[in-house]
Amino acid sequence: MSRISIGTSGYSYNEWIGPLYPEGTKQQDFLAFYAGQFSTVELNFSYYTMPKAQQISRMLETADGGGLTFSIKAPQTITHMADPGKWQDEAKTYLTAIEPLRESGRLDAVLFQFPYSFHYETDNRRHLANILAEFDGIPCAVEFRNNEWSNNRVFDELKKRKVAYVSTDMPDLKGLPSVLDVFTSSLAYFRLHGRNADHWWGSDSRTRYDYLYSDKELEAVIQRIKRIIVKADKILVYFNNHARGQAVKNAQRLKELLAGSGE
Repeated sequence: MSRISIGTSGYSYNEWIGPLYPEGTKQQDFLAFYAGQFSTVELNFSYYTMPKAQQISRMLETADGGGLTFSIKAPQTITHMADPGKWQDEAKTYLTAIEPLRESGRLDAVLFQFPYSFHYETDNRRHLANILAEFDGIPCAVEFRNNEWSNNRVFDELKKRKVAYVSTDMPDLKGLPSVLDVFTSSLAYFRLHGRNADHWWGSDSRTRYDYLYSDKELEAVIQRIKRIIVKADKILVYFNNHARGQAVKNAQRLKELLAGSGE
């Protein structure tokens, strides 16, 4: 288990009072409590709002007792709505903001999540290459939501740059990436979104990710982890099915099942 870190995408959900946080827990105390339950967290607020170094430093202090490590999502101004004349300035501001994570040794990875509309086209390939060059030396992971990127040319480029290809779990729908675990860096990165096929398209994030994995489905995830752990130095597993605290339940259960399997 020492090389496998399990957590959730985000932690600050009021509806997790009950599933994770005791009744009466104040929002400012969520992170400290979370740090006592999980070894890593994927910060996603940074997708919507540019983080600040002082803010990150406070989070590190709050979670210090549990030794929590962090992955953090890149802003949408880099991945989803990048202005050709401004995104590099956004990247520099972002790198300055997350420097406390790097200095503390508690940065697991920067996550670049690209939308379904990010097609495998020349301009997009060039943009991705420029992003990864800007973040050279930073542990990075890339998640594609379009299966056009599932090809050997992409995998080879990620290997050259030592960037993790994110292994996803999501509905089996046309155009979405299929289950594919490709080793492109010493870091393996899993994101489990649920399999809510009926509400994947045209729904808000809460409805899209409203899903609870069964033990049978989690056992299949464990088999995926076992196949890649022989190559990876570290494996990160994040549950993004956050609605109604289901990510918490599944993350806790996966820890139990992994422990029972000897990993």
